[in-house]
Amino acid sequence: MKSRRSVLRRAAFCLAALMLLASCGGSEEPKNLISQKEEEKRVVNLFSPMEKTDPDAENVARTAADRTVAMAEEALGVAVAYKTYTAEDYQDKTYDDVALDRARSNMDDLYLLNPDTVLALGAEGRLKDLSGLESAKNLRDIIWTANTVDGKLVAIPQEVVAYGLFVNKDMFDQYKLDLPETPEDFLECCRVFQENGVETPVGANRWWLETFVFAQAYADLYNGGNTEAEIAALNSGEAKYSGYMRPGFEFLQTLIDRGYVDAEKARVSEAIEGEREDFLAQKTPIVMAYWGAANTETAYGKTDFTMRVIGFPSSRGQMPVVPITGWGVGAGAEHEEDAARVLDFITSDEALRVYSETNRVISPSKNVEVDCVPALRPLNDRIEEGVYVLGSNAGMKVEQWGNTCLIVRQLLEGATVDQCMEAFDRLQAAALE
Repeated sequence: MKSRRSVLRRAAFCLAALMLLASCGGSEEPKNLISQKEEEKRVVNLFSPMEKTDPDAENVARTAADRTVAMAEEALGVAVAYKTYTAEDYQDKTYDDVALDRARSNMDDLYLLNPDTVLALGAEGRLKDLSGLESAKNLRDIIWTANTVDGKLVAIPQEVVAYGLFVNKDMFDQYKLDLPETPEDFLECCRVFQENGVETPVGANRWWLETFVFAQAYADLYNGGNTEAEIAALNSGEAKYSGYMRPGFEFLQTLIDRGYVDAEKARVSEAIEGEREDFLAQKTPIVMAYWGAANTETAYGKTDFTMRVIGFPSSRGQMPVVPITGWGVGAGAEHEEDAARVLDFITSDEALRVYSETNRVISPSKNVEVDCVPALRPLNDRIEEGVYVLGSNAGMKVEQWGNTCLIVRQLLEGATVDQCMEAFDRLQAAALE
């Protein structure tokens, strides 16, 4: 297994005392004792995909998350030790797999978790209930909906991660194409691009094609005014997940069959790495990514063309897809209470304002708002209107984000749409048992 781990280096504080020999006439108080205030700091072990080798160094390029952690260290008198892992290629163990292993073994205290691991660890009782934290009082309802497992809030994010289509607006204008609203619009745009020499109109990777599926599967469920009843029908078995998923999988199969998506390349490509070069070189007009990628120069934050980020095509128009990640504290972790205090601090309004203003992202707090970059305004407008679908919902008995990703990969590897739907039916049957 390949990995890149950064281990926090901390100076050890030692208590030392000079013991003076007692005189023949009596004894003196020991002198030069090191102050109790200089005792060793409490340590919280944090596991995440981030890289940081020396948190004590002055570094103006620290990420927003690092800055809030540094604020917590100073305010709470703790030292946060970073443990990291990043998969280097499609044959590596995924970050999620490693996070599950570490959390189940209580190797760390604080974990940055994707939606599927939030649900899995929450259901196993391995994550602390965070509903009593002060910061939890300010969370948007969407966070409670996505990250509540068995009545417990088990993870809190520092941002609301929204996925959208990143499009080269100049290329759309060149061929007099409107930005697509529906699946039919999208297919027509791809047809025009391909007929004008764009070999593969959609750049894809092995992680995010499920966003197309969610937008089409759940556009009505989350925006039709009957959400609770529809989820109850899914949880009881009265309705089938496969019935919701089929249109999105048929759409992906059409993209593959017509050559609009290179399935073989997508199957082995990591997120952004597989499609970024062609998108920036204006060979591919459409990719999919998360909100923060529009602000990051190592992703799509600096282009030589006009970029717009829009929702995925659906029956209700452009549809943002919102899976909720989050920080979780290991239940029974060695430093559980200190970890909870760190999390409470970094998800406080004070810290979230620093985080959101640095990364220019949607805050999980109802009290923190930040202006987005122009490219993100179409996506942001839809979210502010309350139009989006959840890519993860702990209230659904079948975990959504991870399972759908894996079944999409089966499609990329040659499985039929019917076989993919059978996989959803098996998952639902197992959940109902």
